[in-house]
Amino acid sequence: MLQRINELVTHYEYLGSQLADPEVLADHKKIRDISQERSGLETIVNNYHRLMSVQAALDDARLMLRDDDEDVREFARSEIDTLDPEYVEIEYELKLSLLPKDPSDSKDVIMEIRAGAGGDEAGLFAHDLYRMYQRYAERHRWQISVLNTSANDAGGFREITFELAGDGVYSRLKYESGVHRVQRVPDTETQGRIHTSTATVAVLAQVDEVDMEINWDEVRIDTYRAGGAGGQHVNKTSSAVRFTHEPTGIVVTCQDERSQLKNRAKAETVLRARLYEVEQEKIISKQASARRLQVGSGDRSEKIRTYNFPQDRITDHRISLTTHGIPKVLDGEIDVLIDAVASEEEARALMATDV
Repeated sequence: MLQRINELVTHYEYLGSQLADPEVLADHKKIRDISQERSGLETIVNNYHRLMSVQAALDDARLMLRDDDEDVREFARSEIDTLDPEYVEIEYELKLSLLPKDPSDSKDVIMEIRAGAGGDEAGLFAHDLYRMYQRYAERHRWQISVLNTSANDAGGFREITFELAGDGVYSRLKYESGVHRVQRVPDTETQGRIHTSTATVAVLAQVDEVDMEINWDEVRIDTYRAGGAGGQHVNKTSSAVRFTHEPTGIVVTCQDERSQLKNRAKAETVLRARLYEVEQEKIISKQASARRLQVGSGDRSEKIRTYNFPQDRITDHRISLTTHGIPKVLDGEIDVLIDAVASEEEARALMATDV
């Protein structure tokens, strides 16, 4: 590990010297590219210097253990007790920083929430999940924009698609993909029976044409009149758009905007993200245990979490984590759940690599 880090430190210093080169300073693109690459190495370099500093202090303390003075030896033991855990922590951080990065971590996301089993109650749960992510986005000062909705008669969602933009959005929310299950007594239940309902969450990295080019000859485009509220506009304008990607069967609809042009743009964004996900899954399946050592498979068909209202208990089935406080979680306080899954993935990734 240290040999690899030494190479990165040397490269970091070389990039620094490049930023002082007159030829580089005359090229704004080179400055930007070099600065970005150097910035990506900065945490590794800083932690390396911290590690070397702690290592030097430990070496000095261990030499002091040989001193004839008991007070000096006692001081040395105290220093070692303090420095040893610090060394282990920095070393762990360095190992994490050397793991291959998910290329999508810095991307914005498109989220799709769909009601599953449970009828109207599943739709209400889908609404609860949307509000949870909405509040989570507000806490992180991310921007949220609804792309498409389909409401049910009970005030919930059959499905809702929305995008989130901000720092590290995908790196946090990628762990939310899968089936979420709720156990509670619905408001319409007169006999107090607990019902079990589900909703499916999909988290898609938002991509552009460079990442995923769409062959429009393979896409059937239909326009139709939007449903739901909208007054005369609904009855007179075919503003809703449906894209059907025939090779994969992926269907994307957008109808929330009054302008067909805006709905087409939103539908294209979602289609591109879903096609990108399909391509990524192909790569992952070929690499077998590569990236999706990620806790569980992350498949949409996989049950990842249960919200048990009668016992105020939340269970993440991927890592056998149980916690409490459903009201806080549904109000957007989900970092404790995300952090636990992320830590488990990091631990598994470290075990599977030579870092």
